[in-house]
Amino acid sequence: MKRGSFRFLMLFFMALSLWTMTVSKIQAQQQYPVRPIRLVVGAVPGGGQDITARIIAQKLSEYLGQPVVVENKAGAATMISGEAVARAAPNGYTLWLTASAMAINPSMYKKVPYDTIKDFAPISQVIAMPNVLVVHPSLPVKSVKEFISYAGSRPGQMNYASAGIGTAPHLSMELFLSMTGLKMIHVPYKGGQVTEVVSGYVPVMMMNTLMAVPFIRSGTLRALGVTSSVRSASVPDIPTIAEAGVPGYEAVQWYGILAPAGTPQEIITVLHENIVRALKDPGVRKLLMNDGAEPIGTSPEEFSAFIRAEMDKWSKIIRSAGIAGQ
Repeated sequence: MKRGSFRFLMLFFMALSLWTMTVSKIQAQQQYPVRPIRLVVGAVPGGGQDITARIIAQKLSEYLGQPVVVENKAGAATMISGEAVARAAPNGYTLWLTASAMAINPSMYKKVPYDTIKDFAPISQVIAMPNVLVVHPSLPVKSVKEFISYAGSRPGQMNYASAGIGTAPHLSMELFLSMTGLKMIHVPYKGGQVTEVVSGYVPVMMMNTLMAVPFIRSGTLRALGVTSSVRSASVPDIPTIAEAGVPGYEAVQWYGILAPAGTPQEIITVLHENIVRALKDPGVRKLLMNDGAEPIGTSPEEFSAFIRAEMDKWSKIIRSAGIAGQ
């Protein structure tokens, strides 16, 4: 065969291969989905994860032309829901709306029933929700700097509450303590912690904005700073902890959506485009922001990198606090 003919055939087959791949991608996008999609949530109905999932699921159902059904699988710090999704067929019909616990669990627990990195295909981070450092009004402090000075003069004498060991509010406080050098006593609860702080029995807590805002506005609790790197749109008058005295501090609760590893890229693309589209919808944004959340919408690559960074960050805090290995 002449060199020119061979070169022509090579170019022809390369063009044919590219055309076939493009057609396959278009067909996959046109055909998916053809039946209902499960959005698995590792929390009970009515909580922040569940509410977020249902808001997004409603829009996705509208955009995709198929029902997106929220399925609650609470328990084991979201690991029950994660295992269910990791073991599901990678076909785009089972998704996981997960939370910050996903990045915390590998360092907190000796046995996690899936590989956090290898068993999932990240699609998009959907929201970020800062915590707020709140104190009982009886505490004679009105700023982060005053709190650091007050607590610093009482090492090991002050208590702070949380919703439990290894929860996002607990680790947010541990990060704060590690960056300020403060020594405080952790009092974990399995419920009722808000009542204890409001009553003043335990004077300090990191509390998510959704829960904290009503108490802050009524004067029942005093807010010192939010844990995000920028001020929260839901409480813009409260400074960040970073700007109020602890440069570089950041710790947010977040939710994101993932699929089982091996889900075709074409399907990931369809899901990503429509999730981001939902998060840009004015009605969806209003509902999420009313609950103290900041709509995000990142690329799969950005979300993957974010998860790895979060795992590294919390691993260091968990080790330094001596709370690993449960």
